[in-house]
Amino acid sequence: MKLSRIFAIVENETKEIVRDPVTVAVALLIPLVMLFLFGYAISFDVDNVAMGVLDHDRSAESRALVDRFLASGYFAMAESYQSAIEAETALQRGAVTLALIIPPGFADQLAGGEPAPVQALVDGTFSATANLVAAYANAIITGFGVQTAPPIEVAARVWYNPALRSVNFVVPGLFGVILMAFPPLLTALAITREKETGSIQQIFASPVTPVEFLSGKLIPYGLIAFLQIVMVIAVGFLWFAVPLKGSLGLLFGVGMIYVFTTVGIGLLVSTITSSQLVAMLLTLILSLMPSFLFSGFLFPIFTMPYVLQLYTRLFPAQYFVDFSRGV
Repeated sequence: MKLSRIFAIVENETKEIVRDPVTVAVALLIPLVMLFLFGYAISFDVDNVAMGVLDHDRSAESRALVDRFLASGYFAMAESYQSAIEAETALQRGAVTLALIIPPGFADQLAGGEPAPVQALVDGTFSATANLVAAYANAIITGFGVQTAPPIEVAARVWYNPALRSVNFVVPGLFGVILMAFPPLLTALAITREKETGSIQQIFASPVTPVEFLSGKLIPYGLIAFLQIVMVIAVGFLWFAVPLKGSLGLLFGVGMIYVFTTVGIGLLVSTITSSQLVAMLLTLILSLMPSFLFSGFLFPIFTMPYVLQLYTRLFPAQYFVDFSRGV
């Protein structure tokens, strides 16, 4: 293996990359676009949920309960109703996510130490949000009810994400998704392009060995992948303010190992395909889709069936997503 031949291939591939602005855009801009879009669009936070109130009691206690909802920061008053039909209609047309119904005699029941039932109707169209809204509503109502005679004081503390910010969960997961999507895609396209143009036949007829050819092809895209790592990590920590609790150098080091693994997927695709279109589709199927579905990026792996949990262990994205969130 001669370094001169490797550097010659690196130089030629670098010129091809620079001549093609689309490749540069795909390599550098689209990962950032994905990071910003998903970082802002995917949110599991519950803030300013539209709430409607039907207060049959109209007492100081019922108003205090409503004020407790509004003071929590999770709910915002949208409408008030005169009948249960109005509340149900508002839920049906999507005007509110939560309809709070306070029955008559609410204050008297509290004063007498009796159970004071309150109805909270939640729009369950989006199940994940509905579960959170119902949990917050239940916690607020329970906390209000035990003010008069609190039996037990519970001090709950949230570790590792005390602010409960979705971005602290989503953005580190995006590191694994983005780095699984683009390095293998660029690698597969680079080699299949040689097959489509027929120039790979000239490589076969030259003294260049397969190791030299692959090394020369991979080095430029390895450098691009390094730039991608720098960009996504910098944006994650500086723009989205994701807290860094571990070693930044370790994150870069493991990220480079992860990228070399993903580039191997691109090499595998390039060996079994002869066109760039097929290579692109197959790379997306083998890298991007599993990184979304089987990495724990959007939902915990332990919620999957046991067979799929075993299947996720085949994909490196699962391990890097867990690692990046731990750092």
